[in-house]
Amino acid sequence: MIYPSIDKLLNIVESKYELVHIVARRSKEMSKTDHYQMPESEYKCKKNIGRALEEILEGRLKVEKRS
Repeated sequence: MIYPSIDKLLNIVESKYELVHIVARRSKEMSKTDHYQMPESEYKCKKNIGRALEEILEGRLKVEKRS
């Protein structure tokens, strides 16, 4: 099974498309700056895309809803 679950992530983010956009931007930021929101030992995923998903699930990235 893939971690984190898409069902849990969609409770935080409104759509799959928005989720992909947020994760892609955060993943690129991680690659460029090597800045992570959690210590690297706490991540379950090794790749930045998975780590970005984990940060959203943990509430480390704030997703603001636009009007």
